[in-house]
Amino acid sequence: MDLYEHQARELFEEHGIVVPRAEVTDSPERARGIARALGGRAVVKAQVKTGGRGKAGGVRLVADPAEAEEAARHILGMDIKGHRVRSVMLAEPCEIEREFYVSYVLDRASGGFLAIASADGGMEIEEVAARRPEAVARIPVDPAVGVPTATAVRIADAAGLPPQTVDTLVRLWDVLVREDALLVEVNPLVMTADGRIVALDGKVTLDDNARFRQSRRCDEPPASADSLESRAAARGLNYVKLDGEVGVIGNGAGLVMSTLDVVAGCGARPANFLDIGGGASARVMADGLSVVLSDPDVKSVLVNVFGGITACDAVADGIVRALEEVRPTKPLVVRLDGNNAARGRALLAARAHPLVEQAATMDGAARRAARLATAASAAV
Repeated sequence: MDLYEHQARELFEEHGIVVPRAEVTDSPERARGIARALGGRAVVKAQVKTGGRGKAGGVRLVADPAEAEEAARHILGMDIKGHRVRSVMLAEPCEIEREFYVSYVLDRASGGFLAIASADGGMEIEEVAARRPEAVARIPVDPAVGVPTATAVRIADAAGLPPQTVDTLVRLWDVLVREDALLVEVNPLVMTADGRIVALDGKVTLDDNARFRQSRRCDEPPASADSLESRAAARGLNYVKLDGEVGVIGNGAGLVMSTLDVVAGCGARPANFLDIGGGASARVMADGLSVVLSDPDVKSVLVNVFGGITACDAVADGIVRALEEVRPTKPLVVRLDGNNAARGRALLAARAHPLVEQAATMDGAARRAARLATAASAAV
C-alpha cells in the first residue's frame, strides 16, 4: 500500500523527522490561503502515487498567494502517468545547501532489509546508480538488530553523508518498523543553509498484511479512484505502475520479476508489474491486457506465460478476447510455454492480428518488445 507524499510527510513528523510546514487542499481558492499562511512563497505539489511529477508539470514553486492559486488550478485535474490529480500539497520552501538520498527497502533475496544512500539526491536514484554506481551505498540491515546509532554512522560514512544525518537515519528505521513499512524513502533529504536536515519529499509503502494495524493510513481517499492501480484492483489484479514503456504481463510473481529484469537488460524500462496469477482465466487475461494497454506510457506489451495451472490456450483465448474489446494500437509480443502451449500458439496464429507477434523464448520476446518500444518512442 503506497502512501501519498502528504501522508508520508505526516508520518515522518510524528516520528520526529524534520519536514517543511505544509497543508493539503483540493481547492485553488484554499491554496491561496495556505500560501498566505506559509508566508507567500510555496511549493505546490500534485498528490499522486507515482514518480515524474516534476517533469509532468505537477510541481511548481510560486512567489505569492495569487500565483499559488493559479498553480493549483493548473495542477488539479492533471493526468500524471494514469493518475488523476485531485489534491495538491503546498509546502514551505527551503534554502537548500546540499541534497541526499536515503531509503530502507525490503530485500526479499536475503530475508532482511537494505539501506540505500547517496550524497547525490534530488534525482532518480536509478540514474545515479547507472552513471556512477560507486556513488550509491548499499548496506544490509539485519531486522533483528535494526539501525542503532552505530549502524546509522556506518551508513552515513559509506554514502558520504554528513554526521548531521545520523539521527534522521535512526528515526527513518523507526518509521519502517513501527509503521509496518516495506519501503521508506526520502529524496531529497536536504541540509538547509542554516544546517538543518529536512525531509523534503517522502515515499512510503506499507505492508498490505498489516492493514488491520494501519487502517487509518490505508483508508484510500477518492483521489486515486480512477488510477490504473485502482482499476486493476477492482478487477482483482496484482498490478503496480512503473516508470517505463514496456508493459509486462505474466503468471506468477517470480516469473514477472524475472521478466522485468530481462526487459531492463535489453535496454528498455518496464512500465508495470502485472501478475495474472496461477489459475487465471481468459477473463482475467483480457482484464489485465485492457489495463496495461490503457496506460499512455506503454509503447509495447510483453506477455510472458508459462502454462501450469494456467493453461496457455486460456491465456491465448484471453488475448483474442481483449483484442476485440480493447482494439489495441500498440504491439504485443507473446511468449507461451508449458501446458497447452502449442494450442495457445495456434489460437493466436489463427487470429493473425497485425499487432500481435509470438516469440519462442523469454529473452527473444523481451528483446523484440524492447525494440518495438524504442522504435515507437523515437517516432513520437
